[in-house]
Amino acid sequence: MTTRLIDDSLFEGADPPRLVGARCTGCGTVVFPRQEACPRCSDGTMATHPLPVSGRVWSWTVQAFPPKPPYRPPAGGHQPYLVGYVDLGEVLVEARLTASRPDIRIGLPVRLATVPAFQDEDGTEVLTFAFGPDAEGRR
Repeated sequence: MTTRLIDDSLFEGADPPRLVGARCTGCGTVVFPRQEACPRCSDGTMATHPLPVSGRVWSWTVQAFPPKPPYRPPAGGHQPYLVGYVDLGEVLVEARLTASRPDIRIGLPVRLATVPAFQDEDGTEVLTFAFGPDAEGRR
């Protein structure tokens, strides 16, 4: 099966992919996804900044209802999933979480992964980013 990343601008590299944000050259603020202007100082230039591949769950919830478009439900319809904020040190990233419901907790060490988001009309599986449990607990 053919696969592609949901949005190349979110990633650096493809094997394995790594999230990429931006850092302000003026005040050092890090953002994800990338943006053109600093939300804190508006003075610096935003430079590409690769993000760590591991972090910790900062907060989480269950996405029990289908999100608004451009969300595309899977073939079998929407199934609830975990979503939350992952603390990557310099920035919090909102992401899908692949931990099981009984195992999820604030502070859980997690690592970047890709998961299927939907299939294109031509059958290409489109992958998005998520974070799953990091057994080694690396930061």
